[in-house]
Amino acid sequence: MDRLDAMRTFVTVVAEGSFTRAAERLALSPQLVSKYVSQLEEHLGVRLLNRTTRRLHLTEAGAAYRQRAEQVLAEIDDMESELGEQQGQARGRLRISAPVSFAIRHLAPLINDFQRAHTAVDIDLQLNDRKVDIVEEGFDIALRIGRLKSSSLIARRIAPVRLVLCASPGYLEAHGTPGHPRELAGHRFLRYRYMEESQEPLLQWLPRSGGGGGREGSELTSNNGDVLVEAAVGGAGIALQPTFLSGDAIRQGRLAIVLPEHEPEPLGLYAVYAHRQLLASKVRHFVDFLEGYFGDPPYWDHF
Repeated sequence: MDRLDAMRTFVTVVAEGSFTRAAERLALSPQLVSKYVSQLEEHLGVRLLNRTTRRLHLTEAGAAYRQRAEQVLAEIDDMESELGEQQGQARGRLRISAPVSFAIRHLAPLINDFQRAHTAVDIDLQLNDRKVDIVEEGFDIALRIGRLKSSSLIARRIAPVRLVLCASPGYLEAHGTPGHPRELAGHRFLRYRYMEESQEPLLQWLPRSGGGGGREGSELTSNNGDVLVEAAVGGAGIALQPTFLSGDAIRQGRLAIVLPEHEPEPLGLYAVYAHRQLLASKVRHFVDFLEGYFGDPPYWDHF
């Protein structure tokens, strides 16, 4: 048994939650994955996993071993990446988490350009609007949008993210254009579920969630900004959305900015990654590639 292979297999099984998914990720057979974990338990003299027909559970010893194993494997990866970087070559598998709508609209060209420049780097891009646990879920980098709070993670600001209130010209013609934030209470607001009122003072003027939605009666709430932008284009109401989603419609005249003098403070697009003394070459190269890629101001604000 190669102890490093067995250690890496065990960590992958825990991260993936099953022997089958771990086998797919490692390009091994499920039988070999199970054999590696069993041999590791035999070598250590402890049970690391309790197996049931539906899921795996870490034992107390398994949880402790996993934490130390991840540290050891990270140190080895960093050491090899550092040596590779000295040769000017980023390599390996880069796991990235990114917000759904932003990634669909803006990440494909960047990924393509990065891989043309760094042909030895494989990309595993996972789209999710929830805040992933980078270390727990095995990501190298997460792209996040917002105002980041202090944490043990490293965050590098990549681009500003401008928020605007917007509605279709037809909606404003039919229902009037607000001249002051207090007038928003008489309008139908298209609400993004993850936007917190405590973070955006402008939201205090908007119709309350569950309060009937303003002049139009019913309300629309969604966890996807693309849906809300398209609803606004269709005349459904006023939306507060980032310009990386609404910019094209504004440029084409399908949406108009409302109350531009009360525009919220911009958010930020951040690259977030775990702190390590020796940052993996693939991570460092990708973060450096991100900086300045979208422009300042970003290209989606050119309207």
